[in-house]
Amino acid sequence: MTGRDGAVAPHPGLAGGPVYLDYNATTPVDPRVAQAMAPYLTDFFGNPSSGHAYAGTPRRALAEARAHVAHLIGAGPGEIVFTASGSEADLLALRGTALASGRAQPHLITQATEHPAVLETLRALERLHGARVTVLPVDRDGLVEPAVLAAALTEDTVLVSVMAANNETGALQQVDELAALTREHGALFHCDAAQAVGKVSLDVKDLGVDLLTITGHKMYAPRGAAALYVRDGVELEPVVYGGGQERGLRAGTENVALAVALGTAARLAAAELADGAPARLTALRDDLHQRLTDGLPGRVHLNGPDERRLPNTLNVSVDGVLGHELLAAADQIAASTGSACHRGTHTPSPVLTTMGLDPARALGALRLTLGRWTTPNDIRTAATALIRAAARQ
Repeated sequence: MTGRDGAVAPHPGLAGGPVYLDYNATTPVDPRVAQAMAPYLTDFFGNPSSGHAYAGTPRRALAEARAHVAHLIGAGPGEIVFTASGSEADLLALRGTALASGRAQPHLITQATEHPAVLETLRALERLHGARVTVLPVDRDGLVEPAVLAAALTEDTVLVSVMAANNETGALQQVDELAALTREHGALFHCDAAQAVGKVSLDVKDLGVDLLTITGHKMYAPRGAAALYVRDGVELEPVVYGGGQERGLRAGTENVALAVALGTAARLAAAELADGAPARLTALRDDLHQRLTDGLPGRVHLNGPDERRLPNTLNVSVDGVLGHELLAAADQIAASTGSACHRGTHTPSPVLTTMGLDPARALGALRLTLGRWTTPNDIRTAATALIRAAARQ
């Protein structure tokens, strides 16, 4: 299915539409993923926990899917727990650790640009379970300094949660160093890797993490397919109680079709990583950045690290414009800003302002994220549209 530009054959959902540059928000479902899961919605409907003939194929498919997900991140199949979303996986990791610790006031640490799925769960743990939470600052690139984490660890710390890659800037945290510090202190380390899995090579053993979140709709599987890596020996309080499925951590009859989708997506991602997909996306991303810089001299500013970021992510601010207005004027592309709209009033991205950007620059930000179906022609079209729209404002 590989085309002349190195991307896979055109996706039917993108045909005739604007250039899609919002892959960090969600990815189109790969037709190969949809094809693999389809029989488990119709022909192979059996409950994998049953003992009769209709259970055999779903049970084997579930095991195979678990093995594919595990292989992608260097884990064992028994360390993969399927969930319905990345947010649920985060909840299982954070709440599960806090409640299983047995401490009256467990201490958990995260960082300021973390995804709301982590930040809001920690606020709930404070409110409902008496947890203490420390939120670490980040530097200008959005990165946590290991020394800052070291100073925050206490004898009551049970978990540190730091994402692998930021969803807005693509900043890649120093997960291995942060996890090593945490491990030396005797606490567990959770990494929300929703944006990183499948885009860069990750190995849970090399990273030294105990828990890691995987989200299917960030890697060409449908929404509703996700997983949590739980290192052997880690004890968690279940997120759903009942029949004992998923190591007893998430009861409920398994959604075999979505597990197959995630497993297939993981298998395809592993093949793409081995075939040099990150280099292809980096070249396209940098071409887009250069075209914008050349077309709008002195007006384009990169947000986040220059090198230590996802290969598909470009977050830039354009002087003299508001990001949402620029995208509205460049309707040939579909992309995002980091700002939030409340009753017609836009507020700057908390991620960017936490990194120290002034509100005007943060409101001028664009998040342009590339993926499997992005082509060089898409980059040329997007750059031209944005340059023309900015010149009119």
